[in-house]
Amino acid sequence: MKKLINRPEDVVREALQGIEQAHADLVRVSFDPNYIVRADAPVQGKTALISGGGSGHEPMHGGFVGAGMLDAACPGEVFTSPTPDQMEAATKAVNGGAGVVHIVKNYTGDVMNFEMAAELCRSEGIEVEAVLVDDDVAVQDSLYTAGRRGVGTTVLLEKIGGAAAEEGRPLKEVADVCREVNANGRTMGMALTSCTVPAAGKPTFELGEDEMEIGIGIHGEPGRERMKLKTASEIVDLMATAVVDDIPFSAGDNVLAFVNGMGGTPLIELYVLYNELARFLKGRNITIARNLIGSYITSLEMAGFSITLLKMSDDFIRLWDAPVKTPGLRWGV
Repeated sequence: MKKLINRPEDVVREALQGIEQAHADLVRVSFDPNYIVRADAPVQGKTALISGGGSGHEPMHGGFVGAGMLDAACPGEVFTSPTPDQMEAATKAVNGGAGVVHIVKNYTGDVMNFEMAAELCRSEGIEVEAVLVDDDVAVQDSLYTAGRRGVGTTVLLEKIGGAAAEEGRPLKEVADVCREVNANGRTMGMALTSCTVPAAGKPTFELGEDEMEIGIGIHGEPGRERMKLKTASEIVDLMATAVVDDIPFSAGDNVLAFVNGMGGTPLIELYVLYNELARFLKGRNITIARNLIGSYITSLEMAGFSITLLKMSDDFIRLWDAPVKTPGLRWGV
């Protein structure tokens, strides 16, 4: 295993220390328990948004804490759910009296621990709304989930929901916006290589030199099919068809097209893939109203990518365009 770390057991804490050093103007970091909050938290009278999950997917979620997006993020150990005490402490730290939305990716540990934290917070008088993200079209169940996995739509939901909260919308309305994003977003991913969890010291799975895995999860879970490597055009056609046919998206729709790198995919390849996706959507008379291209939900150093499409309303477009200032995403400020 070759990694730029000190000791595997110190990776998460030392990464959090690095975030604290680099972005003290945007966030504060707690180490007992681990969580990240926006520098001005709690914002009185504002609905707060919290998400979390295992580390190893950076910049998600800690990189999306700040004005216009998340109020807090709870990082677990690598590919391991954060604990209820982290979520409870983070919820209390950002509650400005208007309630808190928990954004939960559909992984069994995340769901269970967020539920426990929500109950603890409600017992202390904090209003909590939970929103589940389950946008992955690849598989119905996986090693980590009952039902569909929560993947690429999570970032889009955190941005659009965060903008709604920044406008001063009440708790239920912000949660409903988040649920609407989830209902209208779909994702599929693939991998050319595995990744290596520091504590494991070896690749999560093996792929041959001429193989790829279609429908992979962000923790290295199995996908739909392992097959011989194809061209970028063929891969996009395969994945985009599965995404578009799921809701389904139809001619005349406006979408946000998100091409996400899994950590080891160079930007030049992501733009090749985006070009193929734009061609595919034009052929279906689907208009790209907004886009996002880059590595925003990663799986350590995995080579691969995901496609997320979100059906965009006028309200979604306006909320997407609203200012955001976080370590991992910023514009309009």
